[in-house]
Amino acid sequence: MAETKIALVTGASRGLGAAMAVALGKAGFKVGIHYNANSASAEKVAAQIENSFLVGADLSTLEGTDAIYDVLKKDHGGQIDVLVNNAGIALDNPLFKASPEEFEKTVNVNMRSAWYLTKRLSRFMIRQKSGRIINISSVVGSMGNPTQSIYGMTKAAIENFTKTAAIELAEYNILVNAVAPGFIQSDMTDHIPAEFQEKILSRIPLGRMGNAEEIAEVVVFLATAGTYMTGTTVAVNGGLYV
Repeated sequence: MAETKIALVTGASRGLGAAMAVALGKAGFKVGIHYNANSASAEKVAAQIENSFLVGADLSTLEGTDAIYDVLKKDHGGQIDVLVNNAGIALDNPLFKASPEEFEKTVNVNMRSAWYLTKRLSRFMIRQKSGRIINISSVVGSMGNPTQSIYGMTKAAIENFTKTAAIELAEYNILVNAVAPGFIQSDMTDHIPAEFQEKILSRIPLGRMGNAEEIAEVVVFLATAGTYMTGTTVAVNGGLYV
């Protein structure tokens, strides 16, 4: 790159977010690593990236989102070239057991934070007349999954938000796309009992779960190429839902 571009990944202290942050660093970006509470894990991710900075914020609150805006404005001159809205939680519970508190927290982290952070940081991109916004959805947003009524709703909403934001921001040369991972090997899936893992694998035509690096590859593509792509959700699920 002719000049150092800045990418910010929310929820980047572990899992998919960490893999995305590392991959963007390898692609030449200065990477903002957002974390909520686990600063030690975020520091380990930062150690793998040549040029990075940490941003601690609770994205379940509007104040946390504002804190990210303030860091970029104060410490980085209001520059942001790529925003990856990855932070998310899944509080799994059957519909009849799920609580309003679980609903509110999941919506705030998965949905409201992406909307509000995009709203605020797109101002910097509009001034630059360029930018990429990548929202991380899930196959569950399209196909549904037992015990994930709230999580699935938020991911379906993220995909619709991607389309509307893409239309509104296109005139400023800002591309907005989403990535919808399927079942990805992670700490979370490692705890799924073997018999349930077998059921999952039986539904995936490629016969295996994906890995975080395969999702990160698509994120880097959307951050650096795909110049005629906007408003699109890229499915990366091994054929689970087509």
